[in-house]
Amino acid sequence: MTLEHLDHALEQEFAGHASTIHKLKISDPHFKALLELNHTIWREIHNIENGVTAASDEYLTSLRKQRLNILDDIARLVSAAEA
Repeated sequence: MTLEHLDHALEQEFAGHASTIHKLKISDPHFKALLELNHTIWREIHNIENGVTAASDEYLTSLRKQRLNILDDIARLVSAAEA
């Protein structure tokens, strides 16, 4: 998966907020770092689920929880930027 595809997937998760996500991505280093971390974790989850990388169920669950926390942080930042 390319970074561009992942950006598109994130924008789908936050439908209607693509413009805000783009603005934050280019103007807020913390937001950009969250996006990059989200992408890294998403790729790792994707590789485990598709059998590319071996991992325990506990580790996969941990990754999913980390990603949900990151998505919550992204949602808060998007919401604050639109307020």
